[in-house]
Amino acid sequence: MAEDVKSFSDLKSTLIKAKTPAETKAEAGEQPKNNRDAKGRAYATGRRKNAVARVWIKPGRGQIIVNGKEEKIYFARPVLRMILRQPLIAANRDGQFDVIVTVVGGGLSGQAGAVRHGISRALVAYEPSLRPVLKPGGFLTRDPRVVERKKYGHPKARRSFQFSKR
Repeated sequence: MAEDVKSFSDLKSTLIKAKTPAETKAEAGEQPKNNRDAKGRAYATGRRKNAVARVWIKPGRGQIIVNGKEEKIYFARPVLRMILRQPLIAANRDGQFDVIVTVVGGGLSGQAGAVRHGISRALVAYEPSLRPVLKPGGFLTRDPRVVERKKYGHPKARRSFQFSKR
């Protein structure tokens, strides 16, 4: 160490002086790097319950393809389609990106949540300036709720067998 730390106040002053790599990039005026492949697509993975969605976005007409099918065919319920489009609407990018999704596992509701999470992460990878818009809406946070496991001695996760006094 260049400086000797003898008390907590010295330690605090050295920590204040130290800068994170993000701060040094911000001072140098560098923009965050966007992650696009050779074809101009951004990739991200979204998860919800047991569903995992692999999402690619690229500039286009706003078409969403899920497992080779149109979104209206794959997600027949309007609520699920609304969930898909939430990050695009929040970022004012609805109709500007084509979205190609491969989703496996879980049910339709979990898959829709996984696709929403994946689209949000792909938008941030494509355009890092959208992070402050999507983060407060909770689109970048994985929903940690999953089905509780079944315990031994119980017919279900929490249900007990009927008690008999006699």
